[in-house]
Amino acid sequence: MTRKILITASLLGLISIVLGAFGAHGLKRLISAEAIQTFETGVKYQMYHALFLLFVAHTHSISEKTKRIIFYLVVFGVIFFSGSIYGLATNSLSVFNFKTIGFITPIGGLFLILAWSMLLLSFLKNSHKN
Repeated sequence: MTRKILITASLLGLISIVLGAFGAHGLKRLISAEAIQTFETGVKYQMYHALFLLFVAHTHSISEKTKRIIFYLVVFGVIFFSGSIYGLATNSLSVFNFKTIGFITPIGGLFLILAWSMLLLSFLKNSHKN
């Protein structure tokens, strides 16, 4: 599982750098400044969670089962949260109306919150053992 988490974290980080550069340079003339800020929010959260997964992969303070749960919560959280934000920010460039699936943004946010909560609960549980 550690290898899978590390590869996914690396991919999420790589993609966030590419999307960040694209947002700063490629989208500048195509969407509003407000939409670019929205796009950048998606990029930031994706990078935060790439780094989060790197930490999760390397910590020995949580069980493999908890790592697996956190991994899936983060992957789906980033896809739903950041992915929908990318779509909403660039909605004017697409024939698909991303506003129709905008409801998945808070679901993705909830998954990310749950991932961090799982980490916290695992630390709290382990602190009682020590």
